Amino acid sequence: MNLSEYFQEKSGFGVLATAAGSGEVDTAVFSAPHVNEDGTIAFIMRDRLTRKNLLSNPFASYLFVESGNHYKGLRLFLKKIKEDDNPELIASMTRRHLSPEEDKAKGPKSMVYFSVGKILPLIGAGDPGVSPL
Repeated sequence: MNLSEYFQEKSGFGVLATAAGSGEVDTAVFSAPHVNEDGTIAFIMRDRLTRKNLLSNPFASYLFVESGNHYKGLRLFLKKIKEDDNPELIASMTRRHLSPEEDKAKGPKSMVYFSVGKILPLIGAGDPGVSPL
């Protein structure tokens, strides 16, 4: 199974962890990533601490916990590769819809892309049966 299939089939929640260049760590709740045809993933981000950390340290980790009474999910080890602030692209990829006024009040958004270096199961080591492509 590839990441695109996985995130289409599974529901749950995710946490993206980043660290500033100085080493200060941050975690933030994020929905499932957008999975691209080339195996990269992307998140829509506002200009807050997570995005600021990625400006000085491109590495991140995304932990996804599947819904249910079990501990299943994935850990993705990521490296930021680019950003795009094209408003049409971001609007087409936005899943949570706010009114135009609410959205504008929260500040500008960027699409932040990552390569996936490693995929591990939520708990333990080994092959989770999921690949980027």
